[in-house]
Amino acid sequence: MPPDPFADDPDDPARAFIDDADRLDEPISDEERTELLADLSDLAVYQALLEPRGVRGIVVDCGECDEPHYHDWHLLRASLEQLLADGRMRPHEPAFDPNPGDYVSWDYCRGFADGVTANESAY
Repeated sequence: MPPDPFADDPDDPARAFIDDADRLDEPISDEERTELLADLSDLAVYQALLEPRGVRGIVVDCGECDEPHYHDWHLLRASLEQLLADGRMRPHEPAFDPNPGDYVSWDYCRGFADGVTANESAY
C-alpha cells in the first residue's frame, strides 16, 4: 500500500466521512482483539482442512453492497492481521472473476471443522 498522504493530519478531508463509531484513532477493544485472535486461529484450521480439498477461501455476504465478497485464504488472513495491528482493514481489490464453487462460508467452515472433530473423537 502506498503511504497515506494525510496520515496523522488533523485536517484530513476524509475525517468528515468517518462515523464516530469508526474513528481511525480509536484502538480496538480487548474483546475485539480476543475475537480477532480466535478468528485467525479458526481460519488456520479451516484452511488446513479445506484447502487440500480445493477450497480457495471464504465468501462473505456484504451488508453494504449486497454482493458476495470472495477472499482467498491469504487475503483474509492479511486483512484480519491488519485489523488486529491497526484497528482497521486496508482496502483491497475484489477477486477477479471468482468461481463461487471454490469458496465456502464461515458457517460451512465451522460445521466442517466440527464434523471432523466429532468424527475423530468417535474413534
